[in-house]
Amino acid sequence: MAIPIRKQKEIEMIKKPAQLVAKALELAREMAVVGATGIEIDKEVEDFIVKNGGRPSFKGLYGFPNSVCVSKNEVIIHGIPDNIPFKEGDIVGFDIGVEIDGWYGDAAITVPIGTVDEISQKLIDVSRDTLYKMIENIKVGMRFKQLSKIAQDYITSHGFYPLQNYCGHGIGRSPHEDPQILNYVEGKINQGDKIKNGMVFCLEPMICQDTGESEVLEDGWSVVNATRKRGSHYEHQIAIVENKPIILTEL
Repeated sequence: MAIPIRKQKEIEMIKKPAQLVAKALELAREMAVVGATGIEIDKEVEDFIVKNGGRPSFKGLYGFPNSVCVSKNEVIIHGIPDNIPFKEGDIVGFDIGVEIDGWYGDAAITVPIGTVDEISQKLIDVSRDTLYKMIENIKVGMRFKQLSKIAQDYITSHGFYPLQNYCGHGIGRSPHEDPQILNYVEGKINQGDKIKNGMVFCLEPMICQDTGESEVLEDGWSVVNATRKRGSHYEHQIAIVENKPIILTEL
């Protein structure tokens, strides 16, 4: 399937839900303190999105029950918010999607609750830094697999592993479009789709300790790695405009 090429006016439309995602993530970050719960944050974020003219696009997507993916500690992505209060030393990932006028935005952050141990802080830092490393190396004409290689090399150089079987993706008229953008290399690096002006996509490094082998917990959503150790996740939505990557989900 061909990757959509968006006109500038379409990118401006996509930017509206993307910016609302960015604001919603800041709200989640501010609320992420000792004693807060995922359910409380989920409700506040949902209300904020609706109040600002958006629709929480994750709610009901493929059957997901809430508006925000809240992924605590060993849950790397797709966590379901619950009523268990956050504790000092937890790390929590928030992944938020918004739809406005048929266009979609999507981004994620991982935050520390109070003071965290050294390895947890390193997980957060490396997932965030991997994302920006990918973005700063984007060039029109390069293949998406080259971006995957950049992610893989950066993650592994810091002693971590990319989560397997999950990826970044195109986004626009639906929350998930082509291409699929892995954080590791499969197949030959000189094959596959090339980055072009007008493309809009999400990059989202998901990193693990010990192994990238993924498992889904009994709730059918929460993704962990095989050793059930803590991981981290960051995501931005990018548009390629005049040969440069523009971060749509940055305030």
